Amino acid sequence: MLPAGVYFYASNTAYSFMLTPGRNRGTLAQETLMSSNGSLHRPSVDRPTFLMCPPTLYDVNYVINPWMAGNVKRSSRERAASQWNQLHGALEKVAEVRLVDPQPGSPDMVFTANAGLVFAGTVALSSFFHAERQGEEPHFRDWFQQSGFTVHDVPRVTPFEGEGDALFEADGSRLWAGHGLRSGETSHGQLNRMWGVEVLSLRLVDPRFYHLDTCFCPLAQGEAMYYPAAFDDASRRRIEMHFSPSKRIVVGEADALKFACNAVNVGRTILVNAISAQLSGELRARGYEVIEVDLTEFLKAGGAAKCLVLRLSEMDVTHGA
Repeated sequence: MLPAGVYFYASNTAYSFMLTPGRNRGTLAQETLMSSNGSLHRPSVDRPTFLMCPPTLYDVNYVINPWMAGNVKRSSRERAASQWNQLHGALEKVAEVRLVDPQPGSPDMVFTANAGLVFAGTVALSSFFHAERQGEEPHFRDWFQQSGFTVHDVPRVTPFEGEGDALFEADGSRLWAGHGLRSGETSHGQLNRMWGVEVLSLRLVDPRFYHLDTCFCPLAQGEAMYYPAAFDDASRRRIEMHFSPSKRIVVGEADALKFACNAVNVGRTILVNAISAQLSGELRARGYEVIEVDLTEFLKAGGAAKCLVLRLSEMDVTHGA
């Protein structure tokens, strides 16, 4: 019997059920697509690929996490656009970037990591916990369908907030999934049955770190960068059991509050909000190139680099850069 919080289902039938016939694992859909400006394009199959949403309509209009408190209507779209452009430009140097159009009434749509979770040509579409974000779902659905992905729905009764709460290890063999504040633990079993991958659950206990990607980041060489205080005791033990001491990068509170763990990792490149020299030095000593981008305007809504980016390529392609 598997320990609590660990899901594993090895049925090949369950794994292949959601794959479009003729599509191979490890590639994106290869249909010819129409972009929002009317030009034809195909998703990259041999290069890291991510989804972003321009911050044209970004604002802090409500409070659904502690970071938003005191920041309603206090964000600057001009500064947000400048910071987003810097992140977009840095990411384009190491990956291909697709764009989804922002939509009126959905100021948090800029945080594309929460749109869903992509694996083997299928997206598990998010079912947002808060009503304020549920209006994003049909827009992301349309984008994924038009882009050739198979869309799997997570029922409304089971909140699931995409890659914000579900992160694959570098080789794609194991999925770490958060619960306790946004996503429901029952969604983990659904992800396991859909893809046949091992799912390890981590309970989040600090409202400041309301999504897993704000406090936990698996890296390309098998490390895990994480903030221990964001998890309950059982979850910390689970992390320590699966990552040897040499593979654990423990982040202190000061760096955690700058969303150091909310990093975009593409092979040996890490894009992140400003972090301490000590943490940056440790990452560089492990062979990573650290690119810091000021994302303070997005911190006002509780997001940083990873929140603004959704991985579309498979894990081997993403880290083979």
